[in-house]
Amino acid sequence: MVAGSDARGSAVVVPDPTGTRPGRGAHLHPTRACFDLASRKKAFGRALRLASAPDTTLLAEHLAAQEQTDRDRPTRNWSTSS
Repeated sequence: MVAGSDARGSAVVVPDPTGTRPGRGAHLHPTRACFDLASRKKAFGRALRLASAPDTTLLAEHLAAQEQTDRDRPTRNWSTSS
C-alpha cells in the first residue's frame, strides 16, 4: 500500500500488490483481521507518515476482492497422492 490523494487532494491509501508504485509504502498482511486492527489503531497515517487519517476505502475493497478470489480458488488436498 502507498499513500495517494483523491481528486479533492485528501489522503487515501492505495493498494500496491506489486510494490512498484512511487512514494512511501507500507506492508499489511492481506487479511481482514490485520486491516481491522490497523484501522482501530490508526496505524495507516503513522506508517505512511501522513498528517491526517487517510481514507482506506480503496484498500478495504481490494482486500475484499482478494479474499473472494481466494475463496473461489479450488484447494488441493495434499494428504493424498495424485
